[in-house]
Amino acid sequence: MSFATHAPLAASRIKDIADFEGVRENMLIGYGLVVGLNGTGDTLRNAVFTQESLVAMLERLGVSTRGNTSLKTKNVAAVMVTATLPPFARQGVRVDANVSALGDAKSLRGGSLLVTPLLGADGEVYAVAQGALAVGGFEASGQAASITRGVPTAARLPSGAIVEREVDFNFDSLESVRVALRNPDLTTAQRMADIINDRLGGDPARATDPGTVEIAIPPQYRQRTAALLTEIEQLPVTPDVPAKIVIDENEGIIVVGENVKISRVAVAQGNLTVRVSETPQVSQPNPLGEGQTVVVPRTTIQVDDQSNRKMVVLDTGVTLKDLVDGMNALGVGPRDMIAIIQSIKAAGALQADLEIM
Repeated sequence: MSFATHAPLAASRIKDIADFEGVRENMLIGYGLVVGLNGTGDTLRNAVFTQESLVAMLERLGVSTRGNTSLKTKNVAAVMVTATLPPFARQGVRVDANVSALGDAKSLRGGSLLVTPLLGADGEVYAVAQGALAVGGFEASGQAASITRGVPTAARLPSGAIVEREVDFNFDSLESVRVALRNPDLTTAQRMADIINDRLGGDPARATDPGTVEIAIPPQYRQRTAALLTEIEQLPVTPDVPAKIVIDENEGIIVVGENVKISRVAVAQGNLTVRVSETPQVSQPNPLGEGQTVVVPRTTIQVDDQSNRKMVVLDTGVTLKDLVDGMNALGVGPRDMIAIIQSIKAAGALQADLEIM
């Protein structure tokens, strides 16, 4: 279990904390076949969709296999292909693709993806993928043992998809540009608008809501919107973050924000521990004497009430450093920190949001 804190926030570029409206990626998906596998493909009798796809593909190439029930190849696998279409990607540009087995294939190592159209959310084909796969995982087995490292049924297709359709978006036709904050905050949005106005002069930028800053394109940047965005995205802005503590109980992680403060509160931590230990001893009679060997019980009881743990008072308005120092003064172990923070919140003394993941 670990305890982490935020360092004081420094100024960040607008391009690092916000996105421009219209400059976005698009998700693509497709269904295809991988061939050339070394007996690690789908079992056709189990994966009916693989057999149907194989038959349809062969028919398109002039090979008729309808009615043939003897197809038993294990060198073919049905896969799902996904890719991300970058913003302003032009025809002919190559992008990476991910390939994942859909049936019961054991591995995609050594396989090649056949021509696979990649569709967007509107059902149109935006890219076509084909090529040899790069598999990071592997599987090896013998008669008595087997080993699998990574995921051999997932692969990458580096630069294996070619863009066939562009997403139209004309910057120069815009009369205003909207900037979307990745972490919406009203103070940060207003700071961003003020910085942009200082740079451009006048009052072209305004914060319309905690997550959006709208910029009216000045006359000198008409038909030059890309130049305007290039100048704006480099401007430094200091983000404002809310007071928040995030606790991940599964991983044992506590993250405390810089602006967290607590009211005056007294904290004590300790548990009553009783230890009972048995150390039996063997009692034997004197040499040549009468008697018998017996086991004599010996019991030791120790009580630890942790009386050395003292109650510590945390004064009003203490900062993050004071909170951490106070917990350390109590000798609090990491497993007790979560319970103490929750108790301080329940007492109404924690001036921050508490988020349990």
